[in-house]
Amino acid sequence: MDMPNSAVCSCEGRCVMISVSFWVFFPEGFAKLTGFVSARRGEREEMQDAHVLLPDLSITCLPSQVSRLAYFAVFDGHGGARASQFAAENLHHTLLSKFPKGDVENLDKLVRKCLLDTFRQTDEDFLKKASSQKPAWKDGSTATCLLAVDDVLYVANLGDSRAVLCRMEQAEDSGKRKCVTLALSKEHNPTIYEERMRIQRAGGTVRDGRVLGVLEVSRSIGDGQYKRCGVISTPDLRRCQLSPNDKFVLLACDGLFKVFSADEAVQFVLGVLENETVELKEGQSEGAGLFEAACQRLASEAVRRGSADNVTVILVSIEFC
Repeated sequence: MDMPNSAVCSCEGRCVMISVSFWVFFPEGFAKLTGFVSARRGEREEMQDAHVLLPDLSITCLPSQVSRLAYFAVFDGHGGARASQFAAENLHHTLLSKFPKGDVENLDKLVRKCLLDTFRQTDEDFLKKASSQKPAWKDGSTATCLLAVDDVLYVANLGDSRAVLCRMEQAEDSGKRKCVTLALSKEHNPTIYEERMRIQRAGGTVRDGRVLGVLEVSRSIGDGQYKRCGVISTPDLRRCQLSPNDKFVLLACDGLFKVFSADEAVQFVLGVLENETVELKEGQSEGAGLFEAACQRLASEAVRRGSADNVTVILVSIEFC
């Protein structure tokens, strides 16, 4: 079956539910990555989340030591959907324009600089567009972006959306394999000491756990009215070398994590993968069918548990041949 190999989706206000899977390009010798996404509007009147799956991030003049790039991202908008949609449509283009090219030394340092510069530029570009509107847009968005450079994952995030890795390890007591949940992102909210101090030094205040008593996150794309109060667009960066023990990465907005802990979400996915049977689409492998079902059921379960927020879940399966 022919599968789409890329997607950029803002969902806007008309989408109640999305469930899609994506085949991911992988050169011989690298882990096979396959992306699956499910989105639920929940009880919100508008879908303000956006997501991107670009399994083959094409670029000319890749550094000689790099064979593939892949990109997955989830954006959780607030105050409207325009910041999340802008980031979904533009951040990866900026990333490609800034990615190191040709023969380079210290690739890791250059990739990190590329991600930092990309987030800064995306924020500046959106704020410029937002301020030119009448009335000015006040939208903002979190961002959690996974960039695969061969078998190395870089995760850059702002705000309270998260990325976690399921890594299977041998249990010492039973000898059985168990999943260890590894955080690949860092939450940014104004109740965290370092974040609150930065906001207060900039002249802002934190009331009821929010910037100026309103904004729940302390880092974001957009939110121009809060940038003078210490809200920044500098992402946290994490680097992870994939191993044959890795099973999947989960990226999701806080609509999921309001009703699931990271461990609970990972165990829920594992429960579907290990114990469920699913009806396969024509040409679909059993593994792909299970991951697609796990992704869809996780998002639906978040809504069933009472998450009133938008819920977007991306599952990236990892398979070493």
